[in-house]
Amino acid sequence: MNPNQQAMLDAYLVQLSPEERAAIPQVVAEYFCADEYNANECARLINNGTKRASCSLKEGYDIDNEPLPQVGNLTLVLNWAEEPVCIVRLTEVSTSPFNQVTREFAESEGEGDGSYEWWLQAHIDFFTCYAAQIGATFNDESELVLERFEKVFPL
Repeated sequence: MNPNQQAMLDAYLVQLSPEERAAIPQVVAEYFCADEYNANECARLINNGTKRASCSLKEGYDIDNEPLPQVGNLTLVLNWAEEPVCIVRLTEVSTSPFNQVTREFAESEGEGDGSYEWWLQAHIDFFTCYAAQIGATFNDESELVLERFEKVFPL
């Protein structure tokens, strides 16, 4: 973490009790999405409370031999320039085949026009490209990791 990122994290952590701090499984600093426009847009949507969920291709975790995210993890949300925007706490993690993601979950991602239809097409495009990059294939039954989070700082 750079000094600005650490300063935001410290400003949040100082508000917590020692027990609350000890209960945080992991803290990461990262931006959402893989390009400047979407990283900045996602940071803005998370900060204003519109975006409260995200998803990823489970096969990416499997290939990298990484554990799935845990409830309670903190993410220091960055913009594309890696400046800290806000902090979110993971409240729910589940998995689902792509074709069984609910309309409610898709809409809670808060991107595009906010509709399920927009989410569906954008994620077909994104996961098809991402799967090819990691040597996998994407289809309607590909397993996704669904994450819900809440903004905890600044309020």
